[in-house]
Amino acid sequence: MIRSKLNVLITLSGFILLAACSDKIDYDGAGSFEADEVIVSSQQNGQLLSFSVEEGNALKAGDVVGQVDVVIPQLQKQQAEASIAALRQKTTTSNEQIEGVKKQLAVQQAQLEQQLRERQRTENLVKADAATRKQLDDMNAAIDQLQKQIAATRQQIAVYESNTSNQNRSVLSEKGPLEVMAKQYQEQINRGQIINPLTGIVLTKYALAGEMTAVGKPLYKIANLDTLTLKAYITGDKLSDIKRGQVVTVRIDEGKKNYRTYPGKISWIADKSEFTPKTIQTKNERANLVYAVKVKVKNDSRLKIGMYGEMIIKGGNSQ
Repeated sequence: MIRSKLNVLITLSGFILLAACSDKIDYDGAGSFEADEVIVSSQQNGQLLSFSVEEGNALKAGDVVGQVDVVIPQLQKQQAEASIAALRQKTTTSNEQIEGVKKQLAVQQAQLEQQLRERQRTENLVKADAATRKQLDDMNAAIDQLQKQIAATRQQIAVYESNTSNQNRSVLSEKGPLEVMAKQYQEQINRGQIINPLTGIVLTKYALAGEMTAVGKPLYKIANLDTLTLKAYITGDKLSDIKRGQVVTVRIDEGKKNYRTYPGKISWIADKSEFTPKTIQTKNERANLVYAVKVKVKNDSRLKIGMYGEMIIKGGNSQ
């Protein structure tokens, strides 16, 4: 009876010792995988007319994935453009008036030159007694009248040009703000398009086509999963063994007893310690303060956000 109890105690002691050995921590840091997640939000108010995003979709940067109703800014832009067109027409009409009067002046000047030639011819005829003095006087009167008309036409052109100059300044002062308004409305129209900002996988969808949306309202969450970051925690005595850019070994569970390993590069080391997260074990379980380390790991599609991972410093090389 005593020997039987002794055998049981020896067997239990063996199991306890084996379990203790199997639970031995053989890594330098542990944590979970993260990704640079981007929440894409609406940049315009209105109804979500179309929205083709689905969770798990692979999207490229620049893909148009939806459209918000932008009828109001479109109408506002049309109104601004109509006002600009009216100002341009006003300027065009004034310029056309000036050109018309200038053409009239050119005709009058041509008539004056013709009349001057005729007067010279008439003066010669009068000297030869081939024309009367009255004919010459009538010719001089016509030339005098034509010269007065030319002077009046030139005065009219000067007035038109002065008015047009003032009008053009007024038009420009009105046209500038209208053009800026049109650009602002166009920008609002452009923001009605939902454009995917980065290449990655859609993690979460927050909206559906047909819903009302607003500026800043989240539509979906996306992340590039080609490279993930293991945020691991190490004790202070390991800080001297690592540096930024150093290559370390990262591993994840593969089955119950096996591991899959990946090369990783340290991209960031915390400059301040923090209390050990409850979900993290370290080699020294009594350690209250640890340092966070971020390790970039190339993803072979097996790594997932939130997955547990371990970091092993030994065997890493610096680059």
